[in-house]
Amino acid sequence: MIKQTLYFSNPAYLSLKNDQLCIKVNPSNKDSQEVTRPIEDIGVIIMDHGQITITHQAIRALQRNKSAIISCDDSHMPAGLMLPFNANSLQSKVMKTQLSASLPLNKNLWQQTIKAKIHNQIAVLRYYGKNTKRLKVLVERVQSGDPNNIEGQASAYYWKTLIDGFVRDQYGDPPNGMLNYGYAIIRSMVARAIVASGLHPTLGIFHKNQYNAYCLADDIMEPYRPFVDAKVLSICHQKESLEGFLNKNDRASILSVMTADAKYGNKKRPLYIGLSMTTASLVQCYEGKKRKILYPEIIN
Repeated sequence: MIKQTLYFSNPAYLSLKNDQLCIKVNPSNKDSQEVTRPIEDIGVIIMDHGQITITHQAIRALQRNKSAIISCDDSHMPAGLMLPFNANSLQSKVMKTQLSASLPLNKNLWQQTIKAKIHNQIAVLRYYGKNTKRLKVLVERVQSGDPNNIEGQASAYYWKTLIDGFVRDQYGDPPNGMLNYGYAIIRSMVARAIVASGLHPTLGIFHKNQYNAYCLADDIMEPYRPFVDAKVLSICHQKESLEGFLNKNDRASILSVMTADAKYGNKKRPLYIGLSMTTASLVQCYEGKKRKILYPEIIN
């Protein structure tokens, strides 16, 4: 079952009533109506307005359901993420295997991750009729641990080929802001899946920054980035101008990427469900039960 993502961009009061999330939008309006949503159906709540109140009782119920709560800043970018502390009954056991993972294993897992990312970049380029020969060569050169930074070489070619004159820069011109938003959402969803699988999001495969609480999420999200790229490019093609980019409709459209279908092995699943398949397969790699992470493949 696909869990719901509830997005709030207006003043709202969120509370718990009869074990359901009670939602009152524009609560200062005397004509405001209450609606309810079953807690067990909610996967993520995104709060994108400064006048949103959520009760502690509602937070506790959401945490019991392993739901994630994302708060956005004044520029509508996700700024904070609240995850349940005990999301998996075998958390201690899983974390011990994660901590004991050998360096060769992590290098091999990173190699798989980069290859999966480049294959999805190839799929995006192919969909838009762009030349993919260079990426097809590069993906075969990815070694264990990616010591030659093939990822960086592939990304440089990918962006140059995908959008003429575009420079991927976190603080750059549009559509960089759209990409930032999409990546931040994916990162939050990956972190939720990681915790739900009993893994610790700080302990990365490749990323090791001591100031980063989500190193593992930054690793696992890499093959998911091209899904955001494809969605953002689709939005851009529908616009006459990128002025006023990342408006409410843009954000809603980008959020829909989580329900997009992808190929996971021989199965087709929405990304939201597939994320848990990816993190569960990582646990099995750490436990020695599998040798390959199950990453998504873009369906053209």
